[in-house]
Amino acid sequence: MLLDKLKVFIARYDELSNLLSSPDITSDIKRMTELSKEQSNLLPIVDKANEYEQLIADIADTKEMLGDAEMGDMAKEELKVLEPRKPEIEEEIKMLLLPKDPNDDRNIIVELRAGAGGDEAAIFVGDLFEAYTRYADVKEWKIELISTSPSEAGGFKEVTALIKGEQVYSRLKYEGGTHRVQRVPATESQGRVHTSAITVAIMAEVDDVEITIDDKDLKIDVMRSSGCGGQSVNTTDSAVRITHLPTGLVVTNQDQKSQHKNKDKAMKVLKARLYDLEMQAQQSDNAAQRAAQVGTGDRSGRIRTYNYPQNRISDHRINLTLYRLNEIMSGGLLDEVVEPLIADHQAKIVEAAGL
Repeated sequence: MLLDKLKVFIARYDELSNLLSSPDITSDIKRMTELSKEQSNLLPIVDKANEYEQLIADIADTKEMLGDAEMGDMAKEELKVLEPRKPEIEEEIKMLLLPKDPNDDRNIIVELRAGAGGDEAAIFVGDLFEAYTRYADVKEWKIELISTSPSEAGGFKEVTALIKGEQVYSRLKYEGGTHRVQRVPATESQGRVHTSAITVAIMAEVDDVEITIDDKDLKIDVMRSSGCGGQSVNTTDSAVRITHLPTGLVVTNQDQKSQHKNKDKAMKVLKARLYDLEMQAQQSDNAAQRAAQVGTGDRSGRIRTYNYPQNRISDHRINLTLYRLNEIMSGGLLDEVVEPLIADHQAKIVEAAGL
């Protein structure tokens, strides 16, 4: 019975409430953060379970009145409202019981890099980042630039940013991969369509308590910042390159004039990458998650194609094709692509779980 399954979640919620009021827990910030997050994730299920339990009780009480001469007709009318609600709540509970991605509530660090296609790829990095910015405006998220590498032809060779807000990771995690663009470059005199590609990586932002880095594992170099073509833009050694010796990960930041700010931003990206590696290790079946996201940046491997001459955007993972490319890119309407991806993901989980 569904109610019996739900009692397990209610019991765990109550247990967490008791644990969080324990002196042993309140003195352990990391543990308290973990338990608070678990309890917060359980709250929607507990609320829906209480609503479901109350509905079943109301239906049972109403049915008892059917034989009453005075109350019978009113009971019939009430059941017409109550009984259709039961399968609706059961479906809502089914969705809440699906395994939850532990990163869904997190902010993200997004990295866009130009791949095959030269200047056109760099220009499209700028275009896609602008589309993400408009989408963030619609969602009332905030974007904080971490690092950029502008291209002389326009756009960026690469751009890294922090996106903060409600459910950011849950909606943008599907953006990781190779994005292919087909259009006529402004410099193309014969009107030929060119194909280029960029890569997008999505990483969850992590708290300091979640990732601990030993200072002896870091090699920190400072250098003079440079602009396009190596032109000096700073007379002080403010650019920072951090190498994590155990993994070989390298992060460079030079966007800020302050060496301290560049170091802070570089450390934020490094922690996100290390967390990403840790998550891969915990989930061996997704061990190549980030590698699969980034791919090689060539024209063949792609998750999505943006065809400007046809005003077409196609997501190849779910065979979705929309002839609204310009509207989606310029109007912050990425939900038209994201929502079908979420629905497809949930349907696969439901099927796998046998719900």
